[in-house]
Amino acid sequence: MQKISQNEKGITRAAMLVLMIAGAAIIMTLLIAPWNWMPTVYSDEIIVIAVTDYGCVGESQTGQSIVVSECSARVGDIISAKYYAPASEQNGYYDRIYEKLAMVNP
Repeated sequence: MQKISQNEKGITRAAMLVLMIAGAAIIMTLLIAPWNWMPTVYSDEIIVIAVTDYGCVGESQTGQSIVVSECSARVGDIISAKYYAPASEQNGYYDRIYEKLAMVNP
């Protein structure tokens, strides 16, 4: 009888592990969405609610408290201000997730 040897050319275990780790990293990046935590600059009209030694304290249309240095406005004035905030607070990303979770939980 003849011995037939068969050489299987395939992907090694190490290469398969690397591919699985890379795939998991891509999926986690898309699910966790780190760009929603990174601060983004916003320009908004704010209503001055207090004037302090440090400047004016105002509230944006989205409810963010903002301090504007070197401000000469009075309480009740509407001024333009730039501020940094996480993108998730402005785009409602986490609000939509919580709404979906509320539909799943009985």
